[in-house]
Amino acid sequence: MEGKSVVDDQQKECNNFAETAKTVCVGMQNDHHGCNQEELKKIMQMRGLLEQHDPTSKDYDDLTIRRFLRARDMDIDKACAMFLKHLKWRKTFIPNGSISVSEVQNEIAQNKMFMQGSDKLGRPITVVFGGKHFCNKKGGVEEFKRFVVFGLDKLCSRIPTGQEKFVVIGDLQGWGYSCSDIRGYLAALSILQDYYPERLGKMFILHVPYVFMAAWKMVYPFIDEKTKEKIVFVENKQLKSTLLKDIDENQLPEIYGGNLKLTSTPPCHHNTTIVTVAAATTIVTLVNPTQFLGI
Repeated sequence: MEGKSVVDDQQKECNNFAETAKTVCVGMQNDHHGCNQEELKKIMQMRGLLEQHDPTSKDYDDLTIRRFLRARDMDIDKACAMFLKHLKWRKTFIPNGSISVSEVQNEIAQNKMFMQGSDKLGRPITVVFGGKHFCNKKGGVEEFKRFVVFGLDKLCSRIPTGQEKFVVIGDLQGWGYSCSDIRGYLAALSILQDYYPERLGKMFILHVPYVFMAAWKMVYPFIDEKTKEKIVFVENKQLKSTLLKDIDENQLPEIYGGNLKLTSTPPCHHNTTIVTVAAATTIVTLVNPTQFLGI
């Protein structure tokens, strides 16, 4: 009888856990575009491991943890290692928790990044002009890396509730060897893949010149398979029709046949504008929200 009582108690605990998981999961489905019990179970397990190694991990929400899990095919150990590396990186690379405009003035001066509009799924869009990017001799690759983080944090701050990803339009019009920056490209790729997992929804690459393929062949081996699946090279003749499949005309920039006018990046003297990042890519608040980067 005693053995039966223990078994009954264990069964009750299992049933209670299943009901709790089901309830929480339904809430996540309603609020966050889906979750299954297996994901929820692994999120809870991973959270426990993370908090043992770094108590600050408790500031991150379940969706952030789930993105790291998905980036590592739901392998808890690999996802934990990736997440802890991310925490350490943010503390060392962004010790103040934010990157100010004054730290990336040379990059902003190139006027190569704009952030306006959303696709049909509500994912915010950024337009990056590769032909306007040149190696930054003053700030070097470190300033470029800060600029990448500055832009990604800004972009993530525009992601609406219920969505987790963004869209990139990479325009290579006018790209030449003087724009080639393999070191910078690899640095940007590493930041995106290692510290912003499962954030990229799709990347359209437009106006690709033949000379660019030499640089592409050097970068391509470092792109992970999941990222490769999200990259679309668009033919010039099908540019508008391809983009309109994902982006409504009123959200598509005029230069691509839409109705949205790109707003120029404001001067760099707006150095009081700061992007403050709480819980890294989870919560982003604007302090003194002067419009910049085309927003």
